[in-house]
Amino acid sequence: MNDLLPPESARWEWLEATVRQLMARYAYRNIRTPILEHTDLFVRGIGEVTDIVEKEMYSFEDRSDKHGQFEHLTMRPENTAGVVRAVVESNLLYDGGKRLYYMGPMFRREKPQRGRYRQFHQIGAEALGFSGPDVDAELILLAHALWKAIGLADVRLELNSLGQPHERALHRARLIAHLEQHADLLDEDGRRRLHSNPLRILDTKNPAMQAVVESAPKLIDFLGAESLAHFEGLQSILKANGIAYTINPRLVRGLDYYNLTVFEFVTDRLGSQGTVCAGGRYDDLIAQIGGKAAPAVGWAMGVERVLELLKEQGAALETPAPDVYAVLPDAATVPAALRTLEALRAAGVSVQMHAGTGTSPGSMKSQFKKADGSGARYALVFGAEEFARGQVTVKALRDGAGTQRLEALDALAAWAPTLQSRPQLN
Repeated sequence: MNDLLPPESARWEWLEATVRQLMARYAYRNIRTPILEHTDLFVRGIGEVTDIVEKEMYSFEDRSDKHGQFEHLTMRPENTAGVVRAVVESNLLYDGGKRLYYMGPMFRREKPQRGRYRQFHQIGAEALGFSGPDVDAELILLAHALWKAIGLADVRLELNSLGQPHERALHRARLIAHLEQHADLLDEDGRRRLHSNPLRILDTKNPAMQAVVESAPKLIDFLGAESLAHFEGLQSILKANGIAYTINPRLVRGLDYYNLTVFEFVTDRLGSQGTVCAGGRYDDLIAQIGGKAAPAVGWAMGVERVLELLKEQGAALETPAPDVYAVLPDAATVPAALRTLEALRAAGVSVQMHAGTGTSPGSMKSQFKKADGSGARYALVFGAEEFARGQVTVKALRDGAGTQRLEALDALAAWAPTLQSRPQLN
């Protein structure tokens, strides 16, 4: 678990701001759920024989207020289950489908490595109450638009279909039979999952098992007409929109709630942590959690991995800097100067004041050195004589460095916009 300090935190703020703007364009609205949920929510939703539930969750007993009993609570390892719980409890689908998105920390007890931490952050989008492949495609297009907006390259889209439960049951029986014939080649996880969750064996990273997995029956060969039509409909929309993809029959995802479409955006530039964004359709999860059955689809992306990949690509992010650095040669001017600085801030100008020197502001040379180091575009110099005449000196520190002009304090509203380096926030 890591601290996030300036200037690195600026990358996060930039990404989050970009996501908010993009989600608004696609009419997705923000939802915020608790970090703590009842453990049973994840056992039912994610699946009891998944790595997350078996090995990775941070769970504990909390004394309940009711009769001194204990409640089993878990720090959320993912957020789809929490979003669905909130939707069910609030009856949010009473008037039709909803498009939602979230940002926040998740927690898994894993071996820390590049792009994988025990506290990590996800941004996710969920469309609940919609059944067609058009919504699957919309979410993939949303993710693709995000990569374009932030300049992310070297990611590729992989697709698969898991069909419906009865189709997976037929495939499961054939898959178990195949794996039993090669039981001596399975690793410990494979043998443990052989009868409880054989589909997850297909996602193994163990090189010794690749031949067994490659020769295993493919789920797509067991799909019926409706499942195939859904998958083909998705592909048709993606092709029409110029979205490149490959079909990966081994793509099964690590959560039990998926059906039909599953997809991942992956990269080869982050070592073993190659999945940048992943998701799929989970039409049965709402009913599993206790709501009225309704279809749903969504994805989640790893913030740390996306930012790490941008760094790997050499993407530069300008370090945030104030528009103005206030130079105060005379401590006596500070009280009145602050009124001017507050007026500038109210007008949307970012201002850093020279401060922390008590009654002695420090030499002009030292103040200008700090002004330059702040990255500000301008220095605002409150000289005693100019200030007494109702004026302040504006000195350029970047473009046209060294040039300066006098501005009247009573006309601040007219010249304040010339100091701004970014659009004013509404």
